[in-house]
Parts: sequence; C-alpha cells; structure tokens
Amino acid sequence: MFLAEEAAAGSASNFHTFDIFMVLFTILVVVGLLRLLAAPVKNKFAIGFTSVSLLVFLILDVLMVQAWMG
Repeated sequence: MFLAEEAAAGSASNFHTFDIFMVLFTILVVVGLLRLLAAPVKNKFAIGFTSVSLLVFLILDVLMVQAWMG
C-alpha cells in the first residue's frame, strides 16, 4: 500500500499554469527584439535591454523544461 502511494506521489506533474505565461512572454520578447532590430532607427538601449531580458527568459525556460523532465 505504501509503495503505491509513493509511486503515485512520484509521478505527479511538475507542470504549472504559469509555465504557459513564461513561454508566451519569451515569444513576446523575441518578437519585440526582432522588431527593434528591423527598425530603421536603432535604439541601442532598448536593443540591449531586450537582449538581456531575452537571455534571462531563455535561461528560465530551459530550467522550467528541465523541471518538467524530472
């Protein structure tokens, strides 16, 4: 009986609803960066800030997917 309870607890999903928002925000930051790079007048501060934000979101997405896999 105890082994079945432990197996059921161990197979619980690590997926959370907030994970969907993280992926959507990452896609939104990618679109924003592409639009900034395609603009005729380059705003270097905005490009740098968006690049750092994208790096942070990509790292968090990788960690999030690793948590899904176990």
